[in-house]
Amino acid sequence: MSALPVYRYRLAPHGLMTRRQLRREGLSAARAEVVGEIRWRRGRRVAYLYNPATARPLRPMTPGRWRSHAAMMRARRTCPACRTDRGYVVPRSIGTCWPCADT
Repeated sequence: MSALPVYRYRLAPHGLMTRRQLRREGLSAARAEVVGEIRWRRGRRVAYLYNPATARPLRPMTPGRWRSHAAMMRARRTCPACRTDRGYVVPRSIGTCWPCADT
C-alpha cells in the first residue's frame, strides 16, 4: 500500500480539489478515491484531495428531499423541554433552548 502524497497549504497541484471545492462545482466525492492530502497547522489540519474527473455529479434536490431537509431542521430547532420551535438550532451541549436552560 502506497502512502498518499502530502502537500503544504496552498501548494497542491492544479486540478486536484477538496470536498468543498467539488461541491462548489456541483460534484460529489462519493466513491472517488483520495489522491493526496493537504496538511497545515503543523500537521494537525488535513484536507483530502480528489481528482474531479472521477467525481460524480450531485443528485438534484427533489421536492421530497427538500421536505425531508425541512423536517430535519425543524426537529433541530425544536426544544425537547417546551416543544417550541425556537428559530435557532438548540445547542446539544445543554440539550434545551436558552430560556429552558435558565430555569
